[in-house]
Amino acid sequence: MFLVTGGAGFIGSNVVASLNEAGAADVVVNDRFGHDDAKWRNLAKRQVADVVAPREVMRWLEGRKLDAVLHMGAISDTTVTDADLVTETNLHLSVRLLDWCTATRTPFIYASSAATYGDGMQGFDDDWSPEALRKLKPMNLYGWSKHQFDLVVAERHAKKDTLPPHWAGLKFFNVYGPNEYHKGHMQSVLAKVFDEAKAGRPVKLFKSYRDGIADGEQRRDFIYVDDAVAVLRFLLDAPANGIFNVGTGKAESFRDMIGAMFKALRRPPNIEYIEMPQAIRGQYQYFTQARVENLRRAGYNAGFLPLEEAVARYVDGYLNTSDRYH
Repeated sequence: MFLVTGGAGFIGSNVVASLNEAGAADVVVNDRFGHDDAKWRNLAKRQVADVVAPREVMRWLEGRKLDAVLHMGAISDTTVTDADLVTETNLHLSVRLLDWCTATRTPFIYASSAATYGDGMQGFDDDWSPEALRKLKPMNLYGWSKHQFDLVVAERHAKKDTLPPHWAGLKFFNVYGPNEYHKGHMQSVLAKVFDEAKAGRPVKLFKSYRDGIADGEQRRDFIYVDDAVAVLRFLLDAPANGIFNVGTGKAESFRDMIGAMFKALRRPPNIEYIEMPQAIRGQYQYFTQARVENLRRAGYNAGFLPLEEAVARYVDGYLNTSDRYH
C-alpha cells in the first residue's frame, strides 16, 4: 500500500495515475478537496483505496505497514503569507512523516522545490551537504519552508542520525501538465493563457526589468509532469538516497513555451508584454536551470521531452480537448 500526500493535487494526482497504471490499486490519498470541483476531478479516473484528511494522517498511520510514503503535499502558493500555517504544513508535518518512516523503516520520497535556490546567485547545483544548503537564500515563504526541511534531512544524514532505509528529496523545477487547473494563479503560464490564445486574444507575458534580458526572455527549466513522475518512480526503486534536482537541465524562455503552444494550435504567435506587479518584482526569478549530475550518477539515464514536443502533447492530449484531466 502506498500513501500519497497531496494526492489530489497536480504532481500527486499524476503520481497516483502512474501507480495505477503500474497495477497498484492500494493507493491511499491524503489531501483536502475544498469546495472547488476541479481538485477531485484530478482523481476521477483513478482507483484509490481511501482518502484521508491531512489532520487525520498521523492517526491513520498508527499500526500501518506501507510500501512507501510519497509526500507531495504542501502549501505551494508562493504568495501565501501565513507563516505559521506554512511552517506547520510544509515543515512540521513533513518531519512527523519522516520520523514515522524512520521508525517503521518505510521508504520516504518527498517533494522539495527549486524555490529553495532563491534568486539563483548560488547556482542550481544539488549539492545537499548541510554546508552547501546553508548558503541558499529562498526568496519566499514557500521556498524557505521547503529549504528548512531539506536541512533537517541533510543534517540528520551528516550526523549519521537515523533516517528511513530508503529516502529521496525531489527539487522540482517548473513542472507543467494535466491536472494543474485547480492551482489558479499558480498554474503554469501555458495553462493560464491557453483559453485566451485559443479564443484569438493575445497572450500577455511580463516585461523584463533586468538589463540584457528582453521581454519574454526570462528563462525557466520547464519539465513536463510525465518526466517528473518518471524520475520519482525511478528514485522509488533505485538504491540511491539523496536530494535530487528534477528538471531537464535546459532553461528555455517563456516566449519559447508560448511559441510552442501557438505552433500546436497552428497559429502565428500573438504576444503582448505587460507590467509585472510591483509586489513580485523583488522576488522574481529570471533564470532557473537544474544541474542533473546527481540524478545521472544515481543511474537515471532516460531523456526528457523537448519543450516543443511536450507542449504539443499537453495541448493536443488535454488542453484542446473536452476532457482535460489525466
